[in-house]
Parts: sequence; C-alpha cells; structure tokens
Amino acid sequence: MLAKDIAECSGVPLPYLSKILNGLSGSGVVLAKRGYRGGFRLARPGDQISLLEVVEAIDGPKWDSRCLLGLEECSDEESCPVHASWMRGRQAIKADLRQTSLRDSAEFMRTRSRPALGPSASAQCLN
Repeated sequence: MLAKDIAECSGVPLPYLSKILNGLSGSGVVLAKRGYRGGFRLARPGDQISLLEVVEAIDGPKWDSRCLLGLEECSDEESCPVHASWMRGRQAIKADLRQTSLRDSAEFMRTRSRPALGPSASAQCLN
C-alpha cells in the first residue's frame, strides 16, 4: 500500500506517517519497497505481530521507562509518589500489548463504524 493511501485511510498527516513507517520498516514490522509497484506491507501476517512490537518500533524499547510525573530524577532508588503504581501499571499494559496482535486490532476496527470515511473508503482501508 502506498504511504499516501495509508495517510488518507488513517487520517494521519503524510509527513508524520512517513516517520512512523520509517520506524516500522527499520524494526522489521513492515517491508518497504521503493519505485514502481513500491509501497509498504507487513513483514509477517498480522496475527504474528504484537502491538508491543509496533509501539517499540515507533517509540523505542524504553517507551515506558519515563516517570509518570515527568520527573528526571525518578528511579527505583529515588522514586516519586506513584513510582510503584506506575511500575505495576506499565507491566500490565505491556502484557496486554504483547497479547494483542495487529490482526486483533484490525478485527476490532472492522466491527466499528468509521463515520469520517465513506463506505467504500472504509472497506478499502481495512482490507
């Protein structure tokens, strides 16, 4: 699929989407082909790609290590008031993301209406 078509379907501005696709391509979640008949496609079937892989491809493997309150000095040794709760919460979030596949997400989206898109565009975008 072409980046411009993905941008149209998703409503994500093309310059921002290009950065996302670059991260996904660099991590091996999607394959990119330039030139004639080029575009992007999943590197593996959607049921073999977890949402955790997608998040880590876009935001990096330490996406969840930041302090919830934004405190630079927060660590296991010098913790903020919500440090322990945030550690438990992020473990649960990571577990959910690890267990949810891209296919699961697509199936979820197919069951929801997409009012911003017309019926033909909606069907085309989710296939």
